[in-house]
Order: sequence, then C-alpha cells, then structure tokens
Amino acid sequence: MVPNKQLLHLVFGGQLVRPDSTEFVDPSKLHIVGIFPSYAEAYSAWRGASAATIDDAHMRYFIVHMHRFLDPHVETHGH
Repeated sequence: MVPNKQLLHLVFGGQLVRPDSTEFVDPSKLHIVGIFPSYAEAYSAWRGASAATIDDAHMRYFIVHMHRFLDPHVETHGH
C-alpha cells in the first residue's frame, strides 16, 4: 500500500477592495491561517476562518494548492 502523497495547501485571507474582486486593501495585513498537508485539512481551516468573518463581506479566505507550484509536472486528481 502506497501512503497518501503530501500535498501542501496554504490558507490565507484578508480584506478585499470590493467583495467581487481578489485585490486586497492592504497585502501587508493578510491573515496567514497556515500550511496544511492535505486539502481536507486546509478546507477545514478555511471554513473556520471564513465562518469567523462571515459578517464582513469584504473579508475573504483562499486555499492555494502549493504542491502545484512546488512540482508543476505532477498530475493530481481531485484537489
């Protein structure tokens, strides 16, 4: 049995200029939630951070698939 491959994901967010954009008001004040070894763990962290700021339409969190940048030649299935 082959163990699951480590696929790093970054979760971060901040206040957007407009709710329909991805431009941050102040990139120096981004909230870095963390780096996680699987999409499932990153998604859980993303949900928690998003839920904590749900009343602020200008706050938005993202999941970045870091493994795609670290090794762009490797195909991944799903997330």
